[in-house]
Amino acid sequence: MRTWIRRSVLAVFGATIALGGLAACGHHHDRHAWSKATPEERAKMREKMVDRVAGKLDLNAEQKAKLGVLADRLQEQRATLMPAGTDPRAEVRSLVAGDKFDRAKAQAFVSQKTEAVQSKSPQVVAALGDFYDSLNPQQQAKVREFMDRRRGWGRS
Repeated sequence: MRTWIRRSVLAVFGATIALGGLAACGHHHDRHAWSKATPEERAKMREKMVDRVAGKLDLNAEQKAKLGVLADRLQEQRATLMPAGTDPRAEVRSLVAGDKFDRAKAQAFVSQKTEAVQSKSPQVVAALGDFYDSLNPQQQAKVREFMDRRRGWGRS
């Protein structure tokens, strides 16, 4: 084979590999999709999550309804902790924006978040308890196994 043909084939092959790699890396999961979603998109994500968990645990209609209530309570608490349109990182950055740490603003920030957790936690705990107590022993074992395997809820 002639040198220029070989070089052309290798160049096309290399470009294909490079573009394929860039395309694969360019598509990533947005970790903050929930915060940027519209209410309709949030409802779809919630339903998808409830259906996925219901499928993995083989939930009946009553258990699925209790899982839906739990999802609603968690969303309410999240909305209270992080109201729409606020950037928590910007709030924290503002504490160190000047030459001195803004202690009063930091304490107010912590107090606000603590109050939000305290006000919504009883509802979340009740919903979680209702859901977990409605599971049969095999389903509860699956939940514990899932938590052990994942070492918490947020890790992959």
